[in-house]
Amino acid sequence: MIKKNLQPLALHVPEPKQRPGDAPDFSDVVVPPAGKLARPDSATPAADLKEYPYALIRVLDDNAHAVGPWDPRLAPDTMRKLLKDMMLTRAFDDRMFRAQRQGKTSFYMKSLGEEATSCAPALALADDDMVFPSYRQQGILISRGWPIPDMMNQIFSNKADRLKGRQLPIMYSARAASFFSISGNLATQMPQAVGWAMASAAKGDTRIAAAWCGEGSTAEGDFHSACMFATVYRAPVILNIINNQWAISSFAGFAGGEETTFAARALGYGVAGLRVDGNDPLAVYAATAWAAERARTNHGPTIIEHFTYRSEGHSTSDDPGAYRAAQAGSAWPLGDPVERLKVHLIGLGEWNEARHSALADELMETVKAAQKQAEANGILGHGLHQPLETMFEDIFEDEPWHLREQAAQLLEEDAVRRVEGQH
Repeated sequence: MIKKNLQPLALHVPEPKQRPGDAPDFSDVVVPPAGKLARPDSATPAADLKEYPYALIRVLDDNAHAVGPWDPRLAPDTMRKLLKDMMLTRAFDDRMFRAQRQGKTSFYMKSLGEEATSCAPALALADDDMVFPSYRQQGILISRGWPIPDMMNQIFSNKADRLKGRQLPIMYSARAASFFSISGNLATQMPQAVGWAMASAAKGDTRIAAAWCGEGSTAEGDFHSACMFATVYRAPVILNIINNQWAISSFAGFAGGEETTFAARALGYGVAGLRVDGNDPLAVYAATAWAAERARTNHGPTIIEHFTYRSEGHSTSDDPGAYRAAQAGSAWPLGDPVERLKVHLIGLGEWNEARHSALADELMETVKAAQKQAEANGILGHGLHQPLETMFEDIFEDEPWHLREQAAQLLEEDAVRRVEGQH
């Protein structure tokens, strides 16, 4: 019943500030000075860290100098490895994006501009810490030295694909790299990571877990279930939120990003929360190292929001020009992670433009050679790459009788077709 003496209620529907045809405008993005935020002890109670979900951890200033207490003071060789990992990830993305456009695979997702959010944590974590990625963390596998041809075999779903063509391209799985199978269902990896971390603690192990999801996925119930279990059991886990402003075509406001930061979700659960410049590789490394130390010393989980921007489309199936301002990625005020680390190393006298250009050429040739090797095992549309019987394998520990019958019938029918085809 409407009461005439009261003002009518109004429903708020989030609306992005720019639409197609508008000029990109990030004037409302607050970028605090680098180096001003204190670095607390990793054992600090979450209740004493209330400012950190609203602040922004930054190490590289506008001149690419490393400043302030969060500077991880990495050795030049370590920074060069981080730079190389990000560049290799970018070269890999570029090559696989082109392969999809050439019809060699059905689907691909680039991480352009977000490479620091996977490559830097991979360096800050131990190699045997278990990672539960989302679908834009290919940089973790690359940083951990996983063979690129193997990743491409999975993308092409060819005869050398260890997953036998059962996963959507880019949904890798690499047990030997402590890299959990990627799921296309949003946020499922968050409670999985918490459960794994709880098991590690229950066994008295020393390994921790880390998981990644997009800011849109924090609206999923799985994310909140993960937070609840993580805080109750002080699970040794890092929950990374990649806030790249867009969940496919829905901007961050639909996940609650208009009202507060995504790192602030930590406060309601009594979890430590950090918000970091996701385009600053040194800041991402430092935040991850802090959270890893906290987890390893039994002081509980950390939620890290990586504040970044999705430079291109969500995937090869997406046209960002249909819902946001053109050239928004290049206008993002926090810059490009590869360029920022490159300039920092040059400023230290540990790098130069000639070496950078030579490395870029070398990495592109490496990726080209890997693609040639993978394509020799088959690409999309070049016939059935996996034997039919593999459809029934790796499903049950003890295959039930009815599946054995179905497999035998299928193979028999396939043999008849082949004979008939010869005549």
